[in-house]
Amino acid sequence: MVLRRCVSLLLCAVTSAACTAQISPKEARHRAEQGVEALQQWYNPATGLYNTTGWWNSANALTAITDYMSASGSKKYAGVLANTYTRAQVEVRRELRADPKKDMTGFPGFLNKYYDDEGWWALAWIDAYDLTRDVRYLAMARSIFDDMAGGWDQTCGGGVWWSKDRKYKNAIANELFLSVAAHLAMRGPAGERERYAAWAAKQWQWFRGSGMINGDNLINDGLTIDAASGTCTNNKKTVWTYNQGVVLGGLAEWSKRPGNAAVLDDAKRIAGAALTHLTDKDGILHDPCEPKCGADGIQFKGIFMRNLGELNAVSPDARYSKSFAVNANSIWTKDRTPQNTFGTVWSGPVTTPDAGTQSSALDALVAAQPGEQVAGQLEYLRPPGQAVILQLRSE
Repeated sequence: MVLRRCVSLLLCAVTSAACTAQISPKEARHRAEQGVEALQQWYNPATGLYNTTGWWNSANALTAITDYMSASGSKKYAGVLANTYTRAQVEVRRELRADPKKDMTGFPGFLNKYYDDEGWWALAWIDAYDLTRDVRYLAMARSIFDDMAGGWDQTCGGGVWWSKDRKYKNAIANELFLSVAAHLAMRGPAGERERYAAWAAKQWQWFRGSGMINGDNLINDGLTIDAASGTCTNNKKTVWTYNQGVVLGGLAEWSKRPGNAAVLDDAKRIAGAALTHLTDKDGILHDPCEPKCGADGIQFKGIFMRNLGELNAVSPDARYSKSFAVNANSIWTKDRTPQNTFGTVWSGPVTTPDAGTQSSALDALVAAQPGEQVAGQLEYLRPPGQAVILQLRSE
């Protein structure tokens, strides 16, 4: 066994193949655990948010640790959820805010001027409810959804606005609205579920025909509204990874309702296009802003991975499992500091880590965990004709 491992390593090096080692479920769990522990250095108990990153990013960081607990069976950070639920609704006076670089204040009811921000928090509390069965969290998600629904009108034939200024209809706010509706349609009393199901059906019908999904089955950033005619067209702006991701989680959840299985065909087309167009030759996911993605773009890839995981849970695909494993391993081996913090570019080198880059990478590590996805099923992307496979088995 040792001899075969050494020979495989040597052959891999000689052929310059893009080799990735198969890891054990125990190692996959260890990596995610270390990533969570490092993320929590930025958690501010006083505000319930994460220093070094923004309001909506903190919702995603909370979702990442919740998903870690769900996959690992741990409840270690359940207290963080409860603390954030209370503290992140408190508006903090500017002179007392912990991080001068960010608007580190809470918002009562998790409501602010941006409908997409609200969607992230709604999904975070649905996730927290699924883990803990604390009905406060589900009630909060419903309250947030009601506010989001107020952003729907007939401009562009439907859909919600990005912000309460009502100047832009974009992909992310509408994908989040779909996902929140689909998730709420599967939770709570039967009578209440039907209202959310009606919204999800209406939203997906509109989004699918909005023009934001382009000819490559990729989703552009949003719509251009012609001031004279009111006509709305795809603005052909950046194809971000998270815009390919959130819709997958929404459709995966929506497919669980009787009669909705066909939406998985749309989801799989979008997922396949993203894995084809937004990865490098080794299968590592990238956004076009790298390595300088600002406070928002650093979060995007993890969101894609998380939602691809939701799709894989209802419609397993070997290509998705491969993507989780390859990206998680690249993060761990090429984008990690000695303190187990992670940067923006998952293929390396490590840029300056913060809570946003950390929680994004953590989403990939969690997706590669056993119980969340099939951990350790690492196959290798290499130029055609190279048949050497490095295979490391660790029990």
